[in-house]
Amino acid sequence: MKILPKTSFSTSKLALFALIGGLFFSGFSPAFGHEAEEETHAKPSVSEVIIEHVMDNHVWHFFDGHYGTLYLPVIVYTPERGLDMFSSHHFYDEHHNRVTYNGYRLDHNQIYLGEKAVLDFSITKNVMMLFINAAILLIVMISVAKAYRRNSGKAPRGLQSFIEPIVLFVKDEIVKPNIGPKYQRYLPYLLTLFFFVLFGNLLGLLPGSGNLTGNIAVTMTLAVFTFIITNVSGNGNYWKHILWTPGVPLPLRIIILPVEVIGIFTKPFSLMIRLFAAITAGHIVLLSLLSLTFIFESWIVGIGSSIFVLFISLIELLVAGIQAYVFTLFTSLYIGMAVEEHHGDGH
Repeated sequence: MKILPKTSFSTSKLALFALIGGLFFSGFSPAFGHEAEEETHAKPSVSEVIIEHVMDNHVWHFFDGHYGTLYLPVIVYTPERGLDMFSSHHFYDEHHNRVTYNGYRLDHNQIYLGEKAVLDFSITKNVMMLFINAAILLIVMISVAKAYRRNSGKAPRGLQSFIEPIVLFVKDEIVKPNIGPKYQRYLPYLLTLFFFVLFGNLLGLLPGSGNLTGNIAVTMTLAVFTFIITNVSGNGNYWKHILWTPGVPLPLRIIILPVEVIGIFTKPFSLMIRLFAAITAGHIVLLSLLSLTFIFESWIVGIGSSIFVLFISLIELLVAGIQAYVFTLFTSLYIGMAVEEHHGDGH
């Protein structure tokens, strides 16, 4: 099964990518976002660098220094002041020390007005990644759709020749076999789901990017969509097997009923946790290996860790495609179970 794009990187380019990534992550200031600023040449805190990357943030920090930080819009609401909008730059002084702005303070990525938490609608790093991912998805798919109409009846060319086989793979190998005759009704959602997760996984591997699909809020939202579509589409046969399993003695039905009801919620929950854990774990492993160079302060360790990062990065490219495939596969399977028609007692 070929669900991933063929990489055009040579081994030397990938090694250079790993080394650049190591230099990029080494540039994070260890005291960034804390009240006390340490010395400029202090050893970076590995845990802070890793947590800063995998967690969401109100600033997008690319490298050390004023010009290496993108300050994102802060949008908060309080009953006392209503809606307030300002730049996250106001939370930091010229030395990157954390300060209070207009009564608001930022503590562990939470915004407070005094001691009271506010409703936070800010454009954070992961929200920006969400917009970027959606924009790329729209640009690519609209371009492919236009090329399909323009080259109707002809062999696909350019980007269309790359995307069309993936679309056919998702339709013929994932959606249609698991859902059955009614697959076309759910194909647009499942194609969107597959490419959204795939693009998000691949973008998250770029140096300095946000951990979009490794954010549990994003994976939870995708799982909730699957939960709603599955249960709204469920036919009478689906609900009958859940609420009153046929062919089972009455005493066992009392035991099976809560198990089946719990299963309704555990299926999307497993989707949420699987994607979140796989992507986040991969990022932590890569960052941990890159950090070995700066922990031991040795070029020998740097070469060794860069080689490991090279191969782990290749594995992460594979995982990016596998996780998109698995999420779409199980979603199709759950929908197929919900819309399956009754075939008699012998089935």
